[in-house]
Amino acid sequence: MSGESRDWSYTSHVGEDLRKADLVGVDLRRAILDRADLEGANLSGADLRNASLRGANLMKAALDGADLRGARLIKARLGLSNLQGARLNGTDLRGVRGKYAVWRDANWWDATMDDSLRMALEKKWPRE
Repeated sequence: MSGESRDWSYTSHVGEDLRKADLVGVDLRRAILDRADLEGANLSGADLRNASLRGANLMKAALDGADLRGARLIKARLGLSNLQGARLNGTDLRGVRGKYAVWRDANWWDATMDDSLRMALEKKWPRE
């Protein structure tokens, strides 16, 4: 991915295999990544505002410092992902599996999510 355009805003990558992709700092605003396989991808600092990641595999993905405001991650898999410092205002996390992700310094309480995930996060990553 290095050397390619770093502006993927308003593009569609539905169901694409993007495992271990280097997407550090990439502009993915309003991109459609539904059901994409992003396992192990590096999305650190990426701009994912209002992106759609419904059913995406984000297992072991690096999302630290990513801007996910308004993004839709319904039923995405976030197990073992790093969301440290991610911005989650208005992010839709309903149906997400991610209690084993790193949520340090991420404002998960400003996201929409199922009660089961909210309770797990309140125990492990309380508001500071």
